Amino acid sequence: MTTLTKEQTSEFLSGHNHFSIITHCGPDGDTVGSAAALCLGLRQIGKTAHVLENPQVPEKYRYLLENLTKPDAQPGDTIVSVDVAAAQMLSEASRHLENQVDLRIDHHGSATPFAKYELVDSTAAACGEIVYDLITLLGATLDKNMANALYTAVSTDTGCFRYANTTGRSFALAAKCADASGDIMPIAQELFDTVTMGKLRVQSWILEHMHSLCDGKILVCGIPADLQEQLGITEEDMGNLSGFLRSIEGVKMAATVKQDKEGHTGFSVRAVPGYNAAAVCEKFGGGGHKGAAGASMENVTLDDAVAALIAAMPEI
Repeated sequence: MTTLTKEQTSEFLSGHNHFSIITHCGPDGDTVGSAAALCLGLRQIGKTAHVLENPQVPEKYRYLLENLTKPDAQPGDTIVSVDVAAAQMLSEASRHLENQVDLRIDHHGSATPFAKYELVDSTAAACGEIVYDLITLLGATLDKNMANALYTAVSTDTGCFRYANTTGRSFALAAKCADASGDIMPIAQELFDTVTMGKLRVQSWILEHMHSLCDGKILVCGIPADLQEQLGITEEDMGNLSGFLRSIEGVKMAATVKQDKEGHTGFSVRAVPGYNAAAVCEKFGGGGHKGAAGASMENVTLDDAVAALIAAMPEI
């Protein structure tokens, strides 16, 4: 693994012509927005670029990838991951490429290197901030579609500019997106001011089935593979449930343990400032930020995965 600067990464991208860009499992606005913006930027300077399909992408983000995707990488493609902290966090559709990733672009200071070359800027609140810098270095011009993608990236990873990771750089990028005619208000309304009935149903279920630790300072909830069918909800309704638990008064750290029908179990951990979600996930080979991190386990029951995560939680 070789670490690159942004300038070196720009030269690397300039020196290749065909790109496949991959996102992480449980895709959020940052991985999708960063992938879309990078793809658009590369295309604008004459490169052939696609984002590899990720069936888990929520409906609210799919428009960002319109006309940008393809099913799989082709021989000769330069494979780039965005916002992926560890190989195990790659989407199910891209996991077969984990030993073929040429370049990892990321902002997770706590991570497990897996690419040939890596650009990691842990001072960035969102991977989208790094992608914007690269697009600029490549000589691309921020247009409306890129602005929508980057605003989605930076706003989601900063909680609409409320989280402790938010910096002047985050606001500056949002301003550039607005100046490029990005759909700031509609995006913010959809992402932060709209709650579906399905989301409310799953939140109610979570409150009834969560484990409360350390006098309610830590909350953990296991989510079975068939919960979506049980409640008659969509995959999108299942998003950011750990963030919902973390938002409850008095909670310092919260986590969900979600199992799919193939037996893959994913951890999503959130923490308030002063507590370290990444330190918990590192125990399982995952990583992320102090405030938000993820990991996974294979071939375990949901109960065993929940028990393992509870055992890994700190005493508060």
